[in-house]
Formats: sequence, C-alpha cells, structure tokens
Amino acid sequence: MNSFKIPIIPSTTQRSIRFPNDLLEEVENVIKGKETTFTAFVVAATRHAIEELKEEDNLTTNKK
Repeated sequence: MNSFKIPIIPSTTQRSIRFPNDLLEEVENVIKGKETTFTAFVVAATRHAIEELKEEDNLTTNKK
C-alpha cells in the first residue's frame, strides 16, 4: 500500500489580467457545477497550452 503524502502547494504570485467579456462568460459556463475554480481552470489551460507549444517547437526543431 502506498503511504499517504501531504500535498505540497506551490508558491504563487498574484497577477491581474483582463479577459474579454465573452471569454470570461464561456469559462464561467464551462466550469459551472464542477468542482473547480476559475483560477484552477486558467492555470490548467495555460499549462496545457505551454506543453502543446513545447511539443510543436520540438517537432519543428527535429525537422531541421
């Protein structure tokens, strides 16, 4: 059996950003009724986008 480990919360920095109203409404609609927050959604989406960009960069670098 795996032993329980207390999760480590990463350090954070607050940033103020502006979202277009239509995008803000779409995100709010997508997360409505789910066990998440706006911040958690934006962080996950940003991580996903960065990983995709890294993969694309690796593909173009390897083709050269």
